Amino acid sequence: MAGPTGGSGPDIAGADQVNMAFIALIVAVATIGGFMFGYDSGVINGTQDGLESAFNLSALGTGFNVGAILLGCAFGAFAAGRLADLIGRRTVMLVSAGLFIVSAVWAGAADSSAHFVIARFIGGLGVGAASVLTPAYISEVTPASMRGRLSSVQQIMIITGLTGPFVANYALAATAGGSTAEFWLGFPAWRWMFWLQVVPAAIYLLALLLIPESPRYLVARNKDGQALAVLSKLFGPTTGARKVAEIRASLAADHKPSFRDLLDPATRKIRPIVWAGLILAVFQQLVGINIVFYYGATLWQSVGFSENDALLINIGSGTLSILACLAAVAVIDRIGRKPLLLIGSAGMFVTLAIVAWCFSQAQTIEGAVHLPGQVGLIALIAANAYVVFFNLSWGPVMWVMLGEMFPNQMRGSALAVAGFAQWIANFAISVSFPAMAAGLGLPATYGFYAASALVSYFLVQAWVKETRGRELEDMTG
Repeated sequence: MAGPTGGSGPDIAGADQVNMAFIALIVAVATIGGFMFGYDSGVINGTQDGLESAFNLSALGTGFNVGAILLGCAFGAFAAGRLADLIGRRTVMLVSAGLFIVSAVWAGAADSSAHFVIARFIGGLGVGAASVLTPAYISEVTPASMRGRLSSVQQIMIITGLTGPFVANYALAATAGGSTAEFWLGFPAWRWMFWLQVVPAAIYLLALLLIPESPRYLVARNKDGQALAVLSKLFGPTTGARKVAEIRASLAADHKPSFRDLLDPATRKIRPIVWAGLILAVFQQLVGINIVFYYGATLWQSVGFSENDALLINIGSGTLSILACLAAVAVIDRIGRKPLLLIGSAGMFVTLAIVAWCFSQAQTIEGAVHLPGQVGLIALIAANAYVVFFNLSWGPVMWVMLGEMFPNQMRGSALAVAGFAQWIANFAISVSFPAMAAGLGLPATYGFYAASALVSYFLVQAWVKETRGRELEDMTG
């Protein structure tokens, strides 16, 4: 499978001009896909009460309805690379925008759990494709010297997208008098939480018409003239012509990519670089970050906070996440990817362990669960510190590294496998949370996430190599 990230982002060195305004437009529009990724993922937070009452769901049923989007994400991510080679990067992103719209309308109108699951699966196809193609597309049209920073904008937009529905859901629930209360046209507020997603999805669809197709795709389809026009507008005619020649030479030198490229030709075993990518993809989810974003409102209500307070906590967590991502953008090309991962693993282990301890102190008073004294405040501070550590490190760094760590020949295949594994891990963690929390309890559940963070520290030390400052074509397997 030819990968959407094959080739290198143009190097700023030697460029006769760099059109930063055009680059900024491309990055801004492309990362709306990240915003939709976050929005489609986060809109579920605050709708669980409505889903459970409308569809009479058990704890496992709630988990499956929440996690259905993630199965779609896995398949969307796996298929996106090949589709992008067949019909174009921008075309696949346009299809994704259409899927977001269909999913939002159908999920809000669903009259059964089965219809809701199908609608969310469709949205997941769009999310998965956007998650892979946005950083890949950016890497193909931006200078190599600032690739880390510009690719990290994707994570900022993901978190902004996650925070967007937190704010919208809070406003809708507050206006209606609760997520299950009747709102416009006689429909409950939780349905409008999904329908509101049509607005940013439509903006994404229209904005994509403003940006060009990837020049690498254009050269691969023998449209060198169009590729030259795009690259000349980005970097000037001299650099544009040079990059067209480099892309053409790169394509001529490569054999047809295959999943067999993931195996060492001598040993026939999976290459170490592929294992490193899988470690990054899977452990980003095993630390439990999406439990905060998918179940945050339900979680805080379960330990004594009101629905209103729980939704406000979500907004605060989202804001902190954005600030942490901005900090990551500022330092990722200075101190490197691996140090940020190690800092994040250590910080998440400590803060998750504190959260687990806090939940072990919960008391039941008159049938309601409460965290005594200052324990609730400690849990809230630790949970938000955990969110900061994640978004300073594993949140943006994982996506940046998956887009740049693999050699050109295997990048598409490795990214497909790693993306698929990432979303399957996300699905497993998200679907299992309600049952784990009910069966094992919150202390043991968060203890598992803390243990995963600890293990991730040592795995990064052993398997992950630094990629800061290296050209894409210099990556080795």
